[in-house]
Amino acid sequence: MRAWWIPLLATLVLAGCAGGGGTAPVSSAGVDDDDSSGGGRYAMSSDAYPEEPPDVSQVPDAVPRIEPRSRAGNRSTYEVWGKTYHVLDDATGYERRGTASWYGEKFQGYATSNGEIYDMYKMSAAHRSLPLPSFARVTNLDNGRSVIVRVNDRGPFHSEREIDLSYAAAARLDILDHGTGRVKVEAIDPADWQAQHGGADDDARARPVAASDGAGAAPEGAVYLQVAALGSVAGADALKARLQDALSRPVRVASDAGLHRVQVGPLAGRAQIDPVRGELRRAGFDEAFVVDTRAD
Repeated sequence: MRAWWIPLLATLVLAGCAGGGGTAPVSSAGVDDDDSSGGGRYAMSSDAYPEEPPDVSQVPDAVPRIEPRSRAGNRSTYEVWGKTYHVLDDATGYERRGTASWYGEKFQGYATSNGEIYDMYKMSAAHRSLPLPSFARVTNLDNGRSVIVRVNDRGPFHSEREIDLSYAAAARLDILDHGTGRVKVEAIDPADWQAQHGGADDDARARPVAASDGAGAAPEGAVYLQVAALGSVAGADALKARLQDALSRPVRVASDAGLHRVQVGPLAGRAQIDPVRGELRRAGFDEAFVVDTRAD
């Protein structure tokens, strides 16, 4: 059931990125553990916007939570194009100012460095040295806007850029049109964050959305696990089909403001959420979060 992406893991264990995007996209490239030549798709000259960009202004920040280090993408040192990089043992206290870039269509649907599937409509990022996964607050120094991203990829490997942001994160920070922006990156300690926010990981809620697959409105009090938010109806339907083959629970596609959210459920609270999360992890989907239609 995971056969569709297993080959990607074999070839893209250290797939990184290096800042595409903007009205005049710059070159973008990444490599795997065994090939530092930047060939194939990574030799493409530029990244790109989605053909029909959805409204991502309401995509929620990543929710910091305590996670084990990924099996892939966390070598203490690694080499890209002849340059050696070092991965931090601990992200605590990390703070840097620098240039942020973003990556989009060119990498959409491909494996990130830690083996997850890149979704440019999620709040994620690539970084050269932060452990995978980790969480960071990124602030645009020119306008004060701030987002929280989950770092699950390596890069950028061009110039001295500090971080590569997903399309959604770059849009929230208003750096899409410029291609890059001046930012401050601050690592977040998930334990401290949850203590300050009352364990928000378990209670994370998204506003309800209308179902696009004929399922009708969500039942009152329904709880779902959201796996992805995609800009393509076809992509969302394909993911729904894969999940239906892999899981013992119903799957729906819910659409709102040009985003198509793939959700598992409805589920009856914690008694069903934890087992389904386990099924999703075994199927290769580690980032599902709770959507509670009781939020309103």
